[in-house]
Amino acid sequence: MPTSFNQSVIDEFRANQGQVGGSFEGGDLLLLTTTGARSGAERTVPLGYVRHDGLLMVVGSNLGSERHPDWYHNLLAHPLVRVELGAEEFEAIAVPAEGERRDRLFAHVVRAEPGYGTYQENTARALPVVVLEPAAVSEDSPAEVRNLADKLMEVHVWLRGQLGHVRDEVDAHFAARAAHRGPGAPPAPGLGFRIRQRCLAFCQSLEFHHVAEDTHLFPGLEARHPHLADVFERLRTEHRTVARLQGELGALLADIAGADPERFRSDLARMSAELTAHLEYEEESLLPLLSEIPFPPVRPVS
Repeated sequence: MPTSFNQSVIDEFRANQGQVGGSFEGGDLLLLTTTGARSGAERTVPLGYVRHDGLLMVVGSNLGSERHPDWYHNLLAHPLVRVELGAEEFEAIAVPAEGERRDRLFAHVVRAEPGYGTYQENTARALPVVVLEPAAVSEDSPAEVRNLADKLMEVHVWLRGQLGHVRDEVDAHFAARAAHRGPGAPPAPGLGFRIRQRCLAFCQSLEFHHVAEDTHLFPGLEARHPHLADVFERLRTEHRTVARLQGELGALLADIAGADPERFRSDLARMSAELTAHLEYEEESLLPLLSEIPFPPVRPVS
């Protein structure tokens, strides 16, 4: 769809809490905002969606062309996306379905919206089915964000949750692999995308969090609390260590298909412990200082 047409649909969607006219009238439509794989800029597109068994799905049909749509390449590079659905808006992790699961979900999509079957008939590529999993705030998060300490805890709770999801997906992968041992056994269900997307979402969010701290938060706090210079230097050093661990985690997960389960779990546990220890030290050091700073920031009265 041309950009100008897309923008007119987006404007109408936002002005009418998800209701649009024309060819989309009465259809199930959402807005998906991704981060450009190369540009890093936000891109919003209107997409049809299908629900099934509590899942929210979109399909990379690109009207049946031979190329995946740009938004699909974007979410492979940056899994954390923003979804607008009616008057609701939330962050989600975009996870393409694989193997038998993709085929099963696509069959449901076609039953609900037969046009996708026609698009599939027009191309040799398998149309991607992407599940939009809400990146929900954990019950452990602050009930209300009133200051920067609450905001830091909200971010940390989310990061811990994503790290837990990575561990859960790894366990599911090895359990599936073990269940399919033996001659003639079918291949293990593909969990690679689910693990990859969770890991990317965690790593990219953590990197963004640390860059924001190093660039904006720490200089201001250090100026107000010069006696804590050693604390901020340690946190900056730990950020460099965490960046190394993120690279190691990505390499570890990329090699999961042929990995020894026990060694893999041991390495993952070590990395998880180091990452968790950093979050705990950061909380111990910063929460008392950040509790004094309102969030969102209060604009000074002119």
